[in-house]
Amino acid sequence: MILADFEKQKKINTYKWHVLYTKPRNEKKVTERLSEAGYEVYCPLIKTIHQWSDRKKKVQIPMFPSYIFIYINEKNRQLPLRDPGVMKYVYYASHPAIIRDIEINAIREIENAGSEIKVEGSGFEKGQFVEIPDGPFIGMTGIVDKFDARKVLVYVEQLGCIVQFYYQLENYKQE
Repeated sequence: MILADFEKQKKINTYKWHVLYTKPRNEKKVTERLSEAGYEVYCPLIKTIHQWSDRKKKVQIPMFPSYIFIYINEKNRQLPLRDPGVMKYVYYASHPAIIRDIEINAIREIENAGSEIKVEGSGFEKGQFVEIPDGPFIGMTGIVDKFDARKVLVYVEQLGCIVQFYYQLENYKQE
């Protein structure tokens, strides 16, 4: 009984990366507020050029619109939901979606690289499972949703969303 209580307490106090779903265009504000409240929060940003009628400007937009990552334990998991910009936690198979450290680090590498890797050639089929054998997303798997000469849209089950990747075709291991 004491061992079971210890294991339960250990699980409650273990910090993991969770995914928060935010109101549209609130990712940066929520990240800032939760960081100020003492949470470790990560909102990956990508640089893009936005064009208005009178000018072009480089801006940073969230890599995953309406999603941010928070490093939190089970005991405190409900507290960030008090933020007015947070809608809910993302769930997968009736459990909160947990993102592994290796995946967070891979996302950080992509964000820091700041460049697109192009897809060359063809060879994909919709619904095909692919594994990325090298680079920052090494070992990640997903299902091809769409592809063209420039990009591959891969459904990443753990995030519960489709992510657009730009990769060299030879970097994909087809299963």
